[in-house]
Amino acid sequence: MIDLRIDPLVYIWCMSDLSITTIQTDLSWEDPAANLSMLEHKIRGINTHTEVVILPEMFSTGFSMRPEVFAEEMDGPSVLWMKRLAREKNIILTGSLMIREVGTGSNEGAAYFNRLIWMLPNGQYGYYDKRHCFGLAGEDRHYRSGNKRLIASVKGWRVNLLICYDLRFPIWSRQTPQQNNGGAVQPEFDLMVFVANWPERRVHAWRTLLQARAIENQCYVAGVNRVGKDGGEIYHSGDSLVAGPLGEILYHREHDEDVHTLTLSRKLLDETREKLPFWKDADRFTIL
Repeated sequence: MIDLRIDPLVYIWCMSDLSITTIQTDLSWEDPAANLSMLEHKIRGINTHTEVVILPEMFSTGFSMRPEVFAEEMDGPSVLWMKRLAREKNIILTGSLMIREVGTGSNEGAAYFNRLIWMLPNGQYGYYDKRHCFGLAGEDRHYRSGNKRLIASVKGWRVNLLICYDLRFPIWSRQTPQQNNGGAVQPEFDLMVFVANWPERRVHAWRTLLQARAIENQCYVAGVNRVGKDGGEIYHSGDSLVAGPLGEILYHREHDEDVHTLTLSRKLLDETREKLPFWKDADRFTIL
């Protein structure tokens, strides 16, 4: 049975608009020091107000299948780097990286995860382990699959955090109406974030599915991808994209490195759901 319990991670101001920054960048292959230095320079260069900064999948190494060499523990340098920058810039910082956990396997050896970290300015964090490991690249042979979702909260926005290949599986990313503490029915989340190393050769699927996830869930979707060639000479065109609750494209950039900040309108989201309340008719289901 798949455990679909949601980790509650609450970081709430009054409900209002939400500013996010997407960082589409090339990555130095299997070079954590170079990538952290480069990303810190980009993050420190953000001179507009932002609340959430989104990095690509495996931002410290690229999409490497060598976790035995490059994976870190949760008190390792990359997580500490995220904690320091989130505090100094007063932002929420998120992206995925290789994480090693000891004593979690049947033989009490090390297990490796493609883990997204949601780091708060106060040093608290939540995490999501990629559910769908990419078998075509052998990810399923090197990393353990996660079994629960992470829906974080910021300023009253509920944010569903997912990684790359998860995009192809709509049931895992489908929201169903929930009852709040007062008994009223409400959507499960307002924004989906996909961090990725999605290759250019399949970019049509990337763009199409990001818009589809926005339409079917009546929420904002932010997909943040890398650019450039990885260690296997696979080219990534970026095509980072933010879509609105009707699937409309609010931001899209291909091929170039780009640091982009935009503000998501709470009013637009609420009005869309009120005028077209398709979300209320969503199927209730349990994954077994």
